[in-house]
Amino acid sequence: MYLEIITPDKRVFEGDVTSVKFPGINGGFEVLNNHAALISALANGPVRITPATGTQVVFQIDGGVVEVLDNKIIVLAEAVTA
Repeated sequence: MYLEIITPDKRVFEGDVTSVKFPGINGGFEVLNNHAALISALANGPVRITPATGTQVVFQIDGGVVEVLDNKIIVLAEAVTA
């Protein structure tokens, strides 16, 4: 899967991942390869990324929206801290 995390200021992350865990407004959820298409609002909290290579990366987001379609994940976040 390919993940992009974008804020109004910059692109925070882009790359291939095996899984991503999100803080949904109704509870956390995880996206894996070949996930069904979805759009969801995100709450403040951690986004936990498992890259295709390397160790887990965590970003703290201040709300936003995620779209998953055809193994491409786009996160539009209000603000992000590492």
